[in-house]
Amino acid sequence: MTTALADAHLECRRIARGSGSTFYAGIRLLRPERRDGLFAVYALARRIDDVADGAMPASAKLAQLSRIRSELAHIDESSDPVLVAVADTAARYPVPLVAFEDLIDGAEDDVRGCTYESFADLERYCRRVAGSIGRLALGLFDTPDRDAAEPLADDLGVALQLGNILRDLTEDLRQGRSYLPAEDLARFSSAVEHGRIVGDAELVVAFEAQRALGWLERGLALVPLIDRRSAASVLAMTASYRRILERIAVDPSLVLQTRPSLRGWEKGWVLTRSLIGGLA
Repeated sequence: MTTALADAHLECRRIARGSGSTFYAGIRLLRPERRDGLFAVYALARRIDDVADGAMPASAKLAQLSRIRSELAHIDESSDPVLVAVADTAARYPVPLVAFEDLIDGAEDDVRGCTYESFADLERYCRRVAGSIGRLALGLFDTPDRDAAEPLADDLGVALQLGNILRDLTEDLRQGRSYLPAEDLARFSSAVEHGRIVGDAELVVAFEAQRALGWLERGLALVPLIDRRSAASVLAMTASYRRILERIAVDPSLVLQTRPSLRGWEKGWVLTRSLIGGLA
């Protein structure tokens, strides 16, 4: 590996470490060369997400996302460290770079402030912004049956995005953004008005949490199909989501008051359990 390429991967690792993401510890469980590849995938995904969530006007965000899309189309010609690292990763592993197109589509949905009439609409969005990450990550895992593993990796991404939506529910509503399907709100005679849920908000939240847990269980069927180090990584990256979703399902008021999170010791506990489970 050349010095420039090593520096590019080092920059991606720095981005992942500095993000504070719960995924960082899980990625570190992979073998070094695959770990570097997933750091590269994460760094580019983080860049796309930061554009969508940034403070620029919508028109500027869409223009920036369009530039990233164009850069991806010519990734082998790029000197940008993150793109250099991603190109190197895709050259060595079956990482489907086309999945970044889906991620950009989802980021554009966020910029445009899309709302969702049905769960099918929301599922499409989740597959774009998170199922895409599952497919990209799978390229760094060893599996004897990639065709069977890919839809499960996609489903796991949907589950994690549903968890994100619930965890960030209060903050998103305050900012005028709602991901809750209109059909689900109507099912419980509820609606989003003036930055909050009116009606039986706790029933809506409990319903969504149980749905997310169901998707998580389905997606975790991926674990037996991948190598042990990758299985430990996946379990570590999903353990915090499971614990938070279980809490929300039991006490939906948690997300109606604040953004739930795990204490430091809990993060260590779930990480240890994941490591033992994946390597057992």
